[in-house]
Amino acid sequence: MSDRFSLLILPGDGIGPEVMAEVRKVIDWFGDRRGLHIDVDEDLVGGCAYDAHGTPLTDATMAKAQAADAVLLGAVGGPAYDNLDFSVKPERGLLRLRKEMDLYANLRPAQCFDALADFSSLKREVVAGLDILIVRELTSGVYFGEPRGIHPDDNNPDNEGGRVGINTQRYTSGEIRRVARAAFELARKRKNRVCSMEKANVMESGILWREEVQWVHDNEYPDVELSHMYADNGAMQLVRRPSQFDVIVTDNLFGDILSDAAAMLTGSLGMLPSASLGAPMENGRPKALYEPVHGSAPDITGQGKANPIACILSFAMALRYSFDRGEDANLLERAVEQVLADGVRTADLMGAEGGTPVSTAEMGDRIVQALGALA
Repeated sequence: MSDRFSLLILPGDGIGPEVMAEVRKVIDWFGDRRGLHIDVDEDLVGGCAYDAHGTPLTDATMAKAQAADAVLLGAVGGPAYDNLDFSVKPERGLLRLRKEMDLYANLRPAQCFDALADFSSLKREVVAGLDILIVRELTSGVYFGEPRGIHPDDNNPDNEGGRVGINTQRYTSGEIRRVARAAFELARKRKNRVCSMEKANVMESGILWREEVQWVHDNEYPDVELSHMYADNGAMQLVRRPSQFDVIVTDNLFGDILSDAAAMLTGSLGMLPSASLGAPMENGRPKALYEPVHGSAPDITGQGKANPIACILSFAMALRYSFDRGEDANLLERAVEQVLADGVRTADLMGAEGGTPVSTAEMGDRIVQALGALA
């Protein structure tokens, strides 16, 4: 089994380089033991790119991202950049990657490893064995719609010279259909169930969303079970009985909120990976950006306290969705689960029941050792 792929690594700021160093160990193991040949390039994004080039993402780095089979990003930002102009803040580099690569489907798994079920704010019996995938539309909706902005409210005499803030929720049939297709395709590889969430009871964009998702189902994926739910009820159901869901598909705004709510079901942000996928390239692989959900964590940077699991699991998603190595992705996820079951813990996972405390680098070493044992 031999393949060759290209991967652009963008460690970024804060703990990004620390957690990415552990992913490098995993990549090397798969190359040595599983015949996975990855041509790895590394570059700058975020605050470190601004420090070096005066911009959070150079055109040259953007070109590399467009050409790579996949991009793996660590984290961006930090207090040192808080006073920069909005146009050059570290986060603008990440947003440019998403926009110019047209990454319209954001995949946020919420998986609760049994060893960490007690870390959730919900009862163990509610979250044990949880495995949900939220598919969020990422390039349209209220975050991008026009008109937008803050303007003088000259047309309202009762506002006495005040201002009005405007954001526009806008979706086209094509934008909805393509993210719905992504959700249905993913569901076919899981439990074959999709729940679409919107606010069709009060929003015309929600009515269109529901109608278009239903059209895609009826005409292209009738074998997949489809249900519809208002997003506010969906938020309640996520904390009431999350196991009822398999794949959730929703718009940009509701996806932003619901995926963060689902994150707390698992107990730690240090455990959560994500993927942002776009249209297929000439080689048939989707444009893809993988990143942990956690931020740059400047308060623990350089202390060996960061949890590398979210970044390692992001690489597992790359194995599955960009490199078509589902068995290897399963192997890596099992290795992580085994290490956690053995009681190995970074600082964020040390609960009342204790465990074996390890550093960032030691956690990476334990996962590589588990890979060897399982293989």
